[in-house]
Amino acid sequence: MAIIGNLISRSLRIRKKFTFKLGTPRQYQMQVLHRLLEKAKDTEFGRHYQFQEVLDGANFISHYRENVPVHNYTKMHAEWWYRCLEGEANVSWPEKIKYFALSSGTSESASKHIPVTKAMLKTVKKVGVKQLYSMANFNIPPRSFEKGILMLGGTTSLFEKGDYYEGDMSGIQAKNIPKWFRRFYKPGGKISRKPNWEQRIKLIVRKAKEWDVGTVCGVPAWVQIVLEEIIKYHGVKNIHEIWPNLAVYIHGGVSFEPYRDSFQKLLGKPIAFIETYMASEGSFGFQARPGTKGIKLVLNAGIFYEFIPFNEENFDAEGEVKPNPKSYMIHEVVEDVEYAVMLSTCAGAWRYLIGDVVKFTSVKEHEIVIVGRTKQFLSLCGEHMSIDNMNKAIDNVQKKLGINVREFTVAGFPYQNLFAHRWYVGTDTPGVDAEKVREIIDQTLAEVNDDYAVERSAALKEVFVEILPNDAFIDYLRCKGKEGAMNKFPRVMKGEKLKDWEKFLAGKTVKS
Repeated sequence: MAIIGNLISRSLRIRKKFTFKLGTPRQYQMQVLHRLLEKAKDTEFGRHYQFQEVLDGANFISHYRENVPVHNYTKMHAEWWYRCLEGEANVSWPEKIKYFALSSGTSESASKHIPVTKAMLKTVKKVGVKQLYSMANFNIPPRSFEKGILMLGGTTSLFEKGDYYEGDMSGIQAKNIPKWFRRFYKPGGKISRKPNWEQRIKLIVRKAKEWDVGTVCGVPAWVQIVLEEIIKYHGVKNIHEIWPNLAVYIHGGVSFEPYRDSFQKLLGKPIAFIETYMASEGSFGFQARPGTKGIKLVLNAGIFYEFIPFNEENFDAEGEVKPNPKSYMIHEVVEDVEYAVMLSTCAGAWRYLIGDVVKFTSVKEHEIVIVGRTKQFLSLCGEHMSIDNMNKAIDNVQKKLGINVREFTVAGFPYQNLFAHRWYVGTDTPGVDAEKVREIIDQTLAEVNDDYAVERSAALKEVFVEILPNDAFIDYLRCKGKEGAMNKFPRVMKGEKLKDWEKFLAGKTVKS
């Protein structure tokens, strides 16, 4: 079988030597939008917003942006997608929806139902193939291409709801993987169908020694838990004693930086860490160049992008978009500006705010980094603290104190007629000094965020830190029914979620 890995590796490198005629980012995106509008013009949504007239106009892109308002999930669901759930066809995409992806509900709704169309599943596969080609840029041993691929995602045992099925997007994808891929896919159909996440982990841990895994995919926090359990159960020093050919970890969903150091401790030799950009709404891109942090957006795969500057002109204090925001296409963006991502897709999402905030690290290569969420930032008094700022602060805590922080969250609240932040930091390292953690967080944020520095001398009176065991965060997700490989702990706690979190902690005996 070794010849397979060499053939795949060689074909990727040969392909890399060829020069293919490429369109410009603008041309790709114009073509994508035109095809989307043409395909959906006879849907209920398309007729309502006059897609045919938009296509007939002199400047169809401008006409489209003028005709169709910005949608978030609440608006899209309340006005259109609820009809798809009731079994109606041709609502916002020309088919009857067979699958709905359930999101983890970190922004607007506790349980979002995102349509997954046949076209979207094809697009996800297309992006996956493009990522495979890009691996020629990384120093990956040829033998790794013939080894197993462990995908730690949601269960493939979907819930039947009359005319449709619902479940995690990762589970829907795994259920629809090509036949040729099944021989590589781990943990395999039998285990992946188990609906209980803890039961799947136990089976994966026990059978790990029977597999020869070359690639692992999944959200960092849960992958780390699985690798730690495998190492513990089989009594080895690192994961390479179980999987000597492990060479690639493909991750996404949250910043990997807070996890990098603790991940390295689980390895016996270096591996390639490759970031992807996926969500319930689709697959958007991947890290294509080693040594860079940017994720390269795929611009010719059924998704039209718009970017709204994430500032006070376009968004209110709660992260809600204001009417008629100014948006920019891929060829109009600039580097180092925060943008909220807006999509029009082959799953029937139209001018849809996905909730992510990004910065372009390279406009030329259309590469981005995810810096936060429109509703997961903290700005009680103008401190404008993003998730990117928070990650840097926690990364500094880990490096300076030599501790492992697996999870954290931050809350803001009124304090002595002004305001304060409270950080909940998860670590199992004994004897951690909360005051030292507080000092490092406060100092780092003042260095990386000028607004924070100003407000710390004015309205942001105090910063508090509470040290919690890592299990506190996992137990909270478990009690909310959100435990599993696709669920992420919210980095910012606000409103009812904050009250719920505080109530959970009050009813739990926590030992720091």
